[in-house]
Amino acid sequence: MVEQKSMFDAEPDQGSETISSSALEQIVLLRKQIENWNYDYYVMDAPQVPDAEYDRKIQQLISLESQNPELITSDSPTQRVGGTPLSAFDQVQHEMPMLSLDNVFDETQLLDFDRRIHDRLNTDQAFEYACEPKLDGIAASLLYENGILIRGATRGDGSTGENITQNIRTIQSIPLKLRGSGWPQRLEIRGEIYMPRAGFNALNEKAKAAGEKGFMNPRNAAAGSLRQLDARITATRPLEMCCYSVGMVEVGTGEPLPEKHAEVLKQFNAWGLRINPEMAVVKNIQGCVDYYQMLAEKRDSLSYDIDGIVFKVNDLKLQLRLGFVAKAPRWATAHKFPAQEEMTVLNDVEFQVGRTGAITPVARLEPVFVGGVTVSNATLHNADEVARLQVKIGDTVVIRRAGDVIPKIVSVVMAKRTNFARDIIFPDTCPVCSAAVERIEGEVITRCSAGISCPAQSKQAIKHFASRKAMDIDGLGDKLVDQLADAGLIKNMTDLFCLDWKEVVALERMGQKSASNLLSAINACKQTTLARFLYALGIREVGEATAKSLAEYFKELSALMHADEAALLEVDDVGPIVAQHIRLFFQNTDNQLIVNKLVEVGMHWPAIDASSELALPLAGKVIVLTGNLESMGRSEAKEQLQRLGAKVTGSVSKKTDLLIAGAAAGSKLTKAQDLGIEILDEEGLKVLLNV
Repeated sequence: MVEQKSMFDAEPDQGSETISSSALEQIVLLRKQIENWNYDYYVMDAPQVPDAEYDRKIQQLISLESQNPELITSDSPTQRVGGTPLSAFDQVQHEMPMLSLDNVFDETQLLDFDRRIHDRLNTDQAFEYACEPKLDGIAASLLYENGILIRGATRGDGSTGENITQNIRTIQSIPLKLRGSGWPQRLEIRGEIYMPRAGFNALNEKAKAAGEKGFMNPRNAAAGSLRQLDARITATRPLEMCCYSVGMVEVGTGEPLPEKHAEVLKQFNAWGLRINPEMAVVKNIQGCVDYYQMLAEKRDSLSYDIDGIVFKVNDLKLQLRLGFVAKAPRWATAHKFPAQEEMTVLNDVEFQVGRTGAITPVARLEPVFVGGVTVSNATLHNADEVARLQVKIGDTVVIRRAGDVIPKIVSVVMAKRTNFARDIIFPDTCPVCSAAVERIEGEVITRCSAGISCPAQSKQAIKHFASRKAMDIDGLGDKLVDQLADAGLIKNMTDLFCLDWKEVVALERMGQKSASNLLSAINACKQTTLARFLYALGIREVGEATAKSLAEYFKELSALMHADEAALLEVDDVGPIVAQHIRLFFQNTDNQLIVNKLVEVGMHWPAIDASSELALPLAGKVIVLTGNLESMGRSEAKEQLQRLGAKVTGSVSKKTDLLIAGAAAGSKLTKAQDLGIEILDEEGLKVLLNV
């Protein structure tokens, strides 16, 4: 069906005398008719009229709306595509985290999943499971207010995603306005956006005809289409969405959702959203086993890619009782299909040096198509893995895309080994800088001993320094770092602040505006926080949380740089190994020069005033959050608690002063009760935040 575009977004003014009542009636009738046809075509796969008739009605609606622009509303079928491309996606904080799923890979693990649920519920009684194909696409959320789509977002890291509303609106199987009535006042619907195989093949044929490079697989095509800054491009891509769960719900004047997961999805379908027709409800875990076998046999005949089955406890009240562990629910699991495997030849092994000096053997393979992509490289991890596999250069090997993502050599076909196969010899010196290599006792990784004076480590260190969670230097991606380093313009992160505009603009594919923007972004990153600066230095084992703990404890960079191991061990989250890495980093002369140089070029951060922190109402309190908070997200609660001086940690221990327990709190609540730690519910949290 032909898709039309409009840039208007006005609400009709029923009081205007210029509005023709006849035009309004015609517009309302046409919208209703087109919405019904869209539902039949895109959601139910049951088209009711020829495309030509659909196109005629769309043109009539466009004509009427252009004559009466004051009648155009955001949920009109003509409003699917915006006009102006975005410069970047805004971030969205999920009001309820979009959790991932734990995986099982065989029947025994699936039965163990069922057993753990029964143990936790303390019952032998069987209960229903909802079974759904695990679509190989991109997770997204839709937020409706009073039945109108107001926002679409990616999953992101589960807490923070990207606002892709413009692109979401182009997907015909996503209604701009929910059908029927009774929807909650605010409703978040979650699902998978994917590209059917037929659409993927047609897209690649079109690219081939135009002399353009096609996509490797439907998932990559869906991801690339969904993250286009120009929604008009997304509108040309054959994307679909299947709903699989509900997120945040505020019933308001609407009706409560059903109490069974499968019934909730059926209600979504009645409201105009697509659900998977293969979805089923079974009575017990044996039903899950049978369903898995059935769909595994049917997998290749489906019109879309799946990489497993999702099983969920169907009763929502039981889901609440079971709660969550880490970043996954206890009441659901994904039974993954066996990873696809192929045989190929190991042509050679090269050794790469990472940011921390780790020397990793990389297998160069005879290219082979497996799991939807052509694979020519695979990791061999380390010397112990090479010894375990007994692999040699020239061997025929079996490779697997572990988790359908990372290529890995899993075995050697010994029957095909020839007399020309040769051993894999690990280097005695760094393959990049020729410095001596070392292997710390108890570790399996061999490392270059040169530190950031090694060009390979330095290049990776710069990439880490510029990354989003570190200095967040806009426009300085991995390829540009490689380009700058290969051109001899940078050797370590301090050189970024000495770049000359003329040298940068002379780089290939670098325009004047891009060069100016890059230098502006580098200059802007000088103002940061001590925690971000410490994380950006790339000290081994020092992630964001540890960097924040170090900053809060030592207050000043110089105090940390001169701290001994005993002082470091006083910091929460710092154990003997981490303390040793920190101490060795700051004792290294090259590292000292770089850190001091960064300060000299203007890197700065607000002073951390210990006296003002002590005056905060929650100063010195160690607080843990668990469960679902309805009035605010856990990240928002964490930020508010930290502003009041609290230290918010992820685990309960004897040092914990207070536990905030929201709905579906799990093992952390149990442990806090066992330790006699004070516990507040969400109402208590609200009172606490008003201190």
